[in-house]
Amino acid sequence: MEIDYKRIKVIGFDADDTLWVNETYFREAEEKFASLLEGYETKNKIDQELFKVEIENLKLYGYGIKGFMLSMIESALDLSNNKVPQKTIAKILEIGKEMISHPVELLPDVQQVLEALSKKYRLIVLTKGDLLDQERKLERSNLLHYFHHVEVLSDKKELNYQNLLAHLEVPFDEFLMVGNSLKSDVLPLVNIGAKAIHVPFHTTWQHEEVHENDTNGKTYQTINGLKELLKFL
Repeated sequence: MEIDYKRIKVIGFDADDTLWVNETYFREAEEKFASLLEGYETKNKIDQELFKVEIENLKLYGYGIKGFMLSMIESALDLSNNKVPQKTIAKILEIGKEMISHPVELLPDVQQVLEALSKKYRLIVLTKGDLLDQERKLERSNLLHYFHHVEVLSDKKELNYQNLLAHLEVPFDEFLMVGNSLKSDVLPLVNIGAKAIHVPFHTTWQHEEVHENDTNGKTYQTINGLKELLKFL
């Protein structure tokens, strides 16, 4: 079914894995972490423990690299029965700091697409994670001048979007969200009467995966890359 975008006036973009690479660095960090702890458990068990601790800690630390660092340290202590050497803790902190300082790697056609759309629409960034880290990445990306507003949300659920759009005085039917996560960037918007376009990234965090049943009856569009947006908008 063809979706009509004629009423759209404001477009929201997710940041991580929509504008630039992010999840790839988390997977690389998990590999390094598993190598550090290989003397205590199998890689599969280490991965499972880290994910479990990350999810438990979301309510305390929220999303982002800092919470991930703390979860790695907690997992290392748990897996080693508090016997992990101080030098291993130091290496875990180093992994996190490397992630924070990593250069921003833009995804294909990002600048071209934002340049074109910014002439016709009001563009905003709607992301979640650590405020300081996201601000830093936006500054390094040289994309900030394309956006009228930047919002770092604690989560991306229906109520978060409803509150933000009400604050920005944007009618739901005039808003389009673009992002790589069905769970965070697409389904909540469709559920409140806005529109959303899914741009899959090759790696998805386990916590962001959705079951096929969750998408049944939901109207949204999936594209292969941001450049395809220019065909519809």
